[in-house]
Amino acid sequence: TLASEVYAEDGTSMGKYFRDRGNRTNANYRDISKSIVDALVATEDERFYEHSGIDGKSLIRAVVKLGRDGGGSTITQQLAKNMLEQGSRNILFRIIEKLKEWIIAVKLERNFTKQEILSLYLNTVPFGENTHGVRNAARTFFQKEPDRLTVDEAALLIGMLKGNTLYNPRKNYKAAFDRRNVVLQQMV
Repeated sequence: TLASEVYAEDGTSMGKYFRDRGNRTNANYRDISKSIVDALVATEDERFYEHSGIDGKSLIRAVVKLGRDGGGSTITQQLAKNMLEQGSRNILFRIIEKLKEWIIAVKLERNFTKQEILSLYLNTVPFGENTHGVRNAARTFFQKEPDRLTVDEAALLIGMLKGNTLYNPRKNYKAAFDRRNVVLQQMV
């Protein structure tokens, strides 16, 4: 669910009401900086535009190397996981969840454009400090709309997705900027 915003008579925002995981305001693809999209794809799913929801190469690499060189989930699978609110620590439950994610990912790819999948994903991910979605993250951390973010700012936000507390620039400045540099390198 989205947050409900309350506005004063002069049009200024007075605050928001939301339930857990609800403090977000959706952004359309056109309202998101190209740098955010480039950072996300470079960091999370470099073959995003080439697969149909499941990346066989990444999946095989993740299984053979036991996840040491990165996971095998695509952005679309991560979106499915977020939508289903999955993430069990029990290995048997996780295998069943993974199968569900694959099915949903393929269905998402058949029914939505790549741009729609990217904006859906960016609208559901947590950025820490009870902030969900790229629009709220851009406002919270940079006081600007997501289409106005610089490459450095975009890399910092996308870097936070690996661990939104560990890489929070307000709480762990050095780790956040080191992670930002990793994202920038992956973009290169």
